[in-house]
Amino acid sequence: MPVLSLLQLLDEPVAAAHGVRLLLWRDDLVNLDLPGNKARKLKYNLLAARQQGHQTLLTFGGAYSNHIAAVAAAGRLQGFRTIGLIRGDEPAAWASLNPTLAQAATDGMALHYLDRTAYRRRAEPEFIAEQLARFGPAYVLPEGGTNELALPGCAELVAEIRQQVDFDALAVAVGTGGTLAGLLSGLAGQQHAVGVVALKNGGFLRAEVDALTQSTTGLTFDNYSLQTDYHFGGYAKYSVELLTFIQQFQARHGVLLDPIYTGKLLFGVLNSIGKGYFRRGSTVVAIHTGGQQAWAGWQERFGSRR
Repeated sequence: MPVLSLLQLLDEPVAAAHGVRLLLWRDDLVNLDLPGNKARKLKYNLLAARQQGHQTLLTFGGAYSNHIAAVAAAGRLQGFRTIGLIRGDEPAAWASLNPTLAQAATDGMALHYLDRTAYRRRAEPEFIAEQLARFGPAYVLPEGGTNELALPGCAELVAEIRQQVDFDALAVAVGTGGTLAGLLSGLAGQQHAVGVVALKNGGFLRAEVDALTQSTTGLTFDNYSLQTDYHFGGYAKYSVELLTFIQQFQARHGVLLDPIYTGKLLFGVLNSIGKGYFRRGSTVVAIHTGGQQAWAGWQERFGSRR
């Protein structure tokens, strides 16, 4: 299992057969207190919150959200109060909180719950104003942490990888499109990026990604693709095939992927290599964006399957 800094060579038969050098960037190891792409998305948002004099962060997410977990942890580490507006019904008692929300509460996040009708309004300015009137002044982070200030932190990853290796393509899991948009900003039209979409019917994400890069760089880029065939039924859907793949990947490489994003990413990348998507002689870097906290909630729902 050769490791060069945060780059791990993945000795996979399908990659060798197609002449592709496949590497894994371990962004999940960069900051163990706040690992992965969530830390990158929050970096400049937290600076802006501090500069604007805010003492509270307010954000939105599902009951098993990596973003909720990350904002709560960031608040604890950097001295912000945090408020999480959670999609779904309020649990009857503390003891019934799932592991993600229990940890967020332990990190100091005040949890409040929105029914699905209200939650659908989460991006509406009027709705946000109502929440600020209810909870007081706060720096508002969108669901998933994707906004214009999220992109520069993700763009920095490109330079970090380039310091370690010359590559032809970067591959990343896609939920809201922010991390991919940040990578495209960092690539600035050079090399190729592949986004493996974790959502069903994720074709709309191209418009989201293009809007984000346009708003931050003034440009849209065509050096990327969205792979939409590896969602395994949709966001956070259960799949024996996917969980078996994750288990086998961990046995081969000693790396734990998560069932929401990075498991789908590596499955999609290896499948794409097998289909000849990457030219022979290419160096492809897949990015492990963290998310292992999701396993506790997954096991609570489905039992231990890894």
